[in-house]
Amino acid sequence: MSVRLLFTRAIGSEFLNTMFARCSSSFVRPTVQGYRRFQSTLVVAEHNNETLNPITANAVTAAKKLGGDVTVLVAGTKVGPVSEAAAKLDGVTKVLIAEGDAYKGLLAESLTPLVLATQNQFKFTHIVAGATAFGKAVLPRIAAKLDVSPVSDIIGVQSADTFVRTIYAGNAIQTVKSKDPVKVLTVRGTNFEPTGVSGSAAAVEKAPEGDFASKTTEFVGQELTKSDRPSLTAAKIIVSGGRGMKSGDNFKMLYDLADKWGAAVGASRAAVDAGYVPNDLQIGQTGKIVAPELYVAIGISGAIQHLAGMKDSKTIVAINKDPEAPIFQVADYGLVADLFKVVPEINEKC
Repeated sequence: MSVRLLFTRAIGSEFLNTMFARCSSSFVRPTVQGYRRFQSTLVVAEHNNETLNPITANAVTAAKKLGGDVTVLVAGTKVGPVSEAAAKLDGVTKVLIAEGDAYKGLLAESLTPLVLATQNQFKFTHIVAGATAFGKAVLPRIAAKLDVSPVSDIIGVQSADTFVRTIYAGNAIQTVKSKDPVKVLTVRGTNFEPTGVSGSAAAVEKAPEGDFASKTTEFVGQELTKSDRPSLTAAKIIVSGGRGMKSGDNFKMLYDLADKWGAAVGASRAAVDAGYVPNDLQIGQTGKIVAPELYVAIGISGAIQHLAGMKDSKTIVAINKDPEAPIFQVADYGLVADLFKVVPEINEKC
């Protein structure tokens, strides 16, 4: 106030008002707009040391919506091909690589201190990963160490601090505004289109170094299911069976149909709990979230937990002998019939 009064007495109020108007247009507005330029996001890449998991491209799309620079952290034992793929993603400005035995198996116990060291050095405003088993294991640990509240499974970005997510098994939409200095987010891949490939590659640098190996957890090995069919999260067509299949042997009808269509095979939790199929085929709130071009639900009643995992599919076809089954409420096409008669007929005509 005293500064303004001094200017008034010295050069007059008319000149002062002009100067303040210029200041308002020249300095204040760029400061507000510049807030987005100060945003920076770290995307924690998910991969198998050979290829980049598609969910990372979806996470980058969400990161681009936040504004500012996007950095991808790639940690593993042999990350050369993965880091090259990450550097080519559109919107990525930098790739940080951390290579060593400490990251074997991508254990959350080893990745967490690496991400924290990276955060201490670069001071990101957002840390993002896909809402997969990997992301759900790593990011809550990071949020706890940073003493912030994670925002999980977001389906939309309204601004740098406001996000949209589902609650109550997808029956309600919640808008969340985070006031934490660092926003820790997991992204539902089905709601963000994967970013494309850029014409030029981003810069690749080394991540902060240190002894990040876990003293309490060790990666021993893993047994992966091998299949010629596409994975559930990447398939354009999914044929899914439920309790109505009655046994695991009857799933052969679905396998045959899926092979003819080039589709993946999924299942409801009821079918998994009954032992018909392994749990890596489970679709739903406690399984995989999918959104294929075509989802065929066979013998699935449509429990709310299952609908939460597939109702974003572009086209849904339901086959069930119960006309009151909840699955028909979300289906684009429904057939009330005995699946043991209908599915063999479809297989014959395909």
